[in-house]
Amino acid sequence: MILDLQQLTAGYRKLQILHELSLHVDRHEIVSLIGANGAGKTTTLRAIAGLIGTMGGKIVFEGEEIQGQRPDTIVRSGLVHVAQDRALFGDLQVWENLEMGAYTQPRSSIKGSLDEVFDLFPILAERRKQVAKTMSGGQQQMLAIGRALMARPRCLTLDEPSVGLAPNLVSQVLDAIKAIRDSGVTVLIVEQSARQALAISDRAYVIENGAIVLEGTGAELSDDPRVREAYLGM
Repeated sequence: MILDLQQLTAGYRKLQILHELSLHVDRHEIVSLIGANGAGKTTTLRAIAGLIGTMGGKIVFEGEEIQGQRPDTIVRSGLVHVAQDRALFGDLQVWENLEMGAYTQPRSSIKGSLDEVFDLFPILAERRKQVAKTMSGGQQQMLAIGRALMARPRCLTLDEPSVGLAPNLVSQVLDAIKAIRDSGVTVLIVEQSARQALAISDRAYVIENGAIVLEGTGAELSDDPRVREAYLGM
């Protein structure tokens, strides 16, 4: 096990969103978290990344409790978050955004990391001098994921990586996520397209009203009548 959430309670100021939520992610898995809008998916990832405070429970990463730690400390520990809004440096070029992602790493490792990102996303190599804000949505998403990989994470959390993308680009991004897992990086993903998320996931959880209500393999949840009706439109 690489990541373990134990009865996690979190929210915004006095508004509690997560209610004793528990889930775990094993090494080298893709685990998806699916649920309706407002169920607490993004809040879960933001709490893990240290972007919001917790009200109770534990977040354990590689055996160490990380709730209450600063976001940059969490990144340095090997857990990196890709936000839904991508948070790129829009006026910087592709290569500059990527190098910014490696701020926790020694300078000597940057070239090797760049080569790995360019192998995964060849379009970023082709457009390495393009200003980020002039790229398409799909290219920006690839850049956001690539920048996160520059930090050499052992666990990557992704918030809605396919949002706003054309279907062919969604497939490219999800294929890249599988390749990232195959390279040895553990992935926890929140994804609006439940069908596609479950298709690439080793395991998955369903969250409702800030608590986990179902869990199983991706295939098991894809076949569950409750999931098919509520999230797969079947």
